Amino acid sequence: MPQVKIIAKNFMDMVASLPAIKLDLLYRNQFICEAILRSLPPLAKKYVLQMLYIDIPITSKSLQEWLLADGSSKHKVAIDRLIQLRVFEVIDRKKETTYKLNSTFQTNLRKHMISGGILPREPMPQSVTARLPTSEELDAYAHEQWECFLLQLTSSGQAEKSTSFSDSMMRIFQRGLLRQRDKEAPRLTESGFQFLLMDTNAQLWYIIREYISNSEEQGVDQADLIAFLLELSFHTPGEAYSLDTLTDDQTTMIKDLADLGLVKLQKGRKESWFIPTKLATNLSVSLTDSSSRKQGFVVVETNFRMYAYSSSKLHCEILRLFARVEYQLPNLIVGAITKESLYNAFENGITAEQIVTFLQQNAHPRVAEKLPSVPENVTDQIRLWETDLNRVEMTPAHFYDEFPSRDVFEAASDFARMHNGLLWEDAKKMRMVVKAEIHMLMREHLRGQNK
Repeated sequence: MPQVKIIAKNFMDMVASLPAIKLDLLYRNQFICEAILRSLPPLAKKYVLQMLYIDIPITSKSLQEWLLADGSSKHKVAIDRLIQLRVFEVIDRKKETTYKLNSTFQTNLRKHMISGGILPREPMPQSVTARLPTSEELDAYAHEQWECFLLQLTSSGQAEKSTSFSDSMMRIFQRGLLRQRDKEAPRLTESGFQFLLMDTNAQLWYIIREYISNSEEQGVDQADLIAFLLELSFHTPGEAYSLDTLTDDQTTMIKDLADLGLVKLQKGRKESWFIPTKLATNLSVSLTDSSSRKQGFVVVETNFRMYAYSSSKLHCEILRLFARVEYQLPNLIVGAITKESLYNAFENGITAEQIVTFLQQNAHPRVAEKLPSVPENVTDQIRLWETDLNRVEMTPAHFYDEFPSRDVFEAASDFARMHNGLLWEDAKKMRMVVKAEIHMLMREHLRGQNK
């Protein structure tokens, strides 16, 4: 079976993957330095803050003196992270390794700690913006935009309103999640099916990561884009910020982010502005943060019947990926998990573990409190039906027979076994099957035996 191909990386992993020169440029922004500090493991934060006003290198032994007795594993994680982000510069000496804070990072974090920092834009006065959407209205808008975005993957015709997603966003779909042949409608790839079963946080990170990776094709520097996204996380959700304060590249980014529901665009009589939603201000939060998990809606019974308390067309389309939807009421989707529906899911690249995880993460609150939230006989059967498809494993191989003598056959058998390539042998009739990868070695060996 195909394995999960999509890995939604943490934002700071993307930052760490930048070249050293671009990282140093990022650290000229005080807010990015604070965002980096916030993202660090607790022990790494302690090292940074204790070394903030130390201008000389600190030896590895001195750092370990700040540890508790059981902190060695945490120390290694902290040091590795600081080196990855180039917050620590390693100075190798003959006797002992020493560490020093990145001078650009150190200088700008000091300034930020003292002055607090000033964003390049301030919220617009209410006299200009008049009534702004409430927190609940913004959350509803973000949810609607994200659902509309995902419906493009399942069936664009299901969207309740006409969509006008930017070309850059649609290219992200076309590259990894959709495929389209000549004169055919776009179809989901294996990665696309897997993507739909991810939780919202993981989906968002995948799209943002791909957007950043493809930004240079649009003439936008990756470091500038990451800097703007991190800066955006320091804006206040629900406040209005003028579009006139943005560069041309940033204006393009904001319009793309509006497609995802990260910001809401509004226009007044004379000015236009954007309003960050909670999705935008949480961009620098780790994927493991579960505070934004949405309430579940699925109930699975021991007889494989499934009830989803939702009015969302997107939820209905996602459930169709692995279950048979029988009918849909205004606020209830009724279906069943069948062998046929699961086989269809497996053939599309979805794994049993992804299905089980989706059902567990989206369990209705009434059953989420129980352990297990999905009946064990259902989860076990889903896994068993997957193993049904894995009973036969195809291995490229070559068949050998008509050996001139038993000595040559036994020597060839030992040679194949030594190279871990013997799949089957019949000693009585002097026949064997070996892996294709050692075929050329076997040929050379047999030629040597015939000489």
